[in-house]
Amino acid sequence: MADADYIPRSSGLLDRFRDVRHHSVGLAEGLSDADATAQSMDDASPTKWHLAHTSWFFETFLLRDHVAGYRLFDEAYPYLFNSYYEAEGARHARPERGLLTRPSLTEVIDYRSHVDGAMVEAMADFPEALLDLVELGLHHEQQHQELLLTDILHLFSRNPLKPAYSSKVPDRAADPGPLQWIEGGTGIHQIGHDGSGFAFDCEGPRHDLLLHPHAIANRPVTNGEWLAFIEDGGYRDARHWLSDGWAWVQNEHIETPLYWNRTSDQQWAEFGLAGNHSLDLFAPVKHISLYEADAYAAWAGVRLPTEAEWEVAAGQGLPNSGSVWEWTGSAYRPYPGFKPAEGAVGEYNGKFMSGQSVLKGGSTATSPGHIRPSYRNFFYPQQRWQFTGLRLAKDL
Repeated sequence: MADADYIPRSSGLLDRFRDVRHHSVGLAEGLSDADATAQSMDDASPTKWHLAHTSWFFETFLLRDHVAGYRLFDEAYPYLFNSYYEAEGARHARPERGLLTRPSLTEVIDYRSHVDGAMVEAMADFPEALLDLVELGLHHEQQHQELLLTDILHLFSRNPLKPAYSSKVPDRAADPGPLQWIEGGTGIHQIGHDGSGFAFDCEGPRHDLLLHPHAIANRPVTNGEWLAFIEDGGYRDARHWLSDGWAWVQNEHIETPLYWNRTSDQQWAEFGLAGNHSLDLFAPVKHISLYEADAYAAWAGVRLPTEAEWEVAAGQGLPNSGSVWEWTGSAYRPYPGFKPAEGAVGEYNGKFMSGQSVLKGGSTATSPGHIRPSYRNFFYPQQRWQFTGLRLAKDL
């Protein structure tokens, strides 16, 4: 007899599909078509593009390839909204996504509705392999939800009017107290996803690593502590910086974290999703590059944690504020035994394992349910428009 409480996987996944897709559209509420179209830099994408690209993912890898009789919403969209999948052919240049004044935001929402309707109709008949692909698509969309927020923040920061994306001003942080050191695990430990629940391919295979005696900070570095680094001439002293980082600081005239600024009365402020507000000295510092994080650690006489140190500590109860992604000193490279998936989706993570560094944790912009100790976020060392901060470590 069938279990009366049994819920088919497709049914539960369908509910989640609706929730994730609805949340993405909700992030665009209140934005004008112009807001959703503009692109502030090559690394960022317009809101409209994020909404369309995440729909393209489901249309291309599920509906087009596996649903008989499905017809593309628009024959031009695969060219417009492919991101980096070489196996899917030619695509619109990333730096020119802001030139896509057409289709309009309304037309993109219509595209999403078309894809959603077809997915809802088809999912009940999907085999397990396709449900796995749906799961990947939902986590992919959650990544783009965070990117949508960071990209609109960067766009609004370039507007002299300094518009606020959100009316919800974050609560001021409580005094975290002096930084404390937690002794980390030593000897052989395992890192990587343990096989329970979803994970991106780059999070495995789980494997052994040797950890030497070390300690890790109980919390991220705060704005107030970063201000001390600035006031001590940290951005002007080459001794603290990696060679590439020092060249970056000089060439780009870097003097503060990305969104710090001075008010008319010369007080420190920070631009965020809720607009420009006085700097919260107790909040974790954010929007810093790996170069800056490494320089601060050198100035403080310590270092950044390795990916393994951070992940093992997280598994042992390391306090995590969840407000900033934390730079590690580890390169984003494949784990022993890693093999990308077959086909175009195999391009998702593996081909980016060069020249980037791992961040751990999560941020206030990370979608709910998208944070786990094995998660490997990764960016280039000069990038800092994400909610990126740091936690310190030291050898014992």
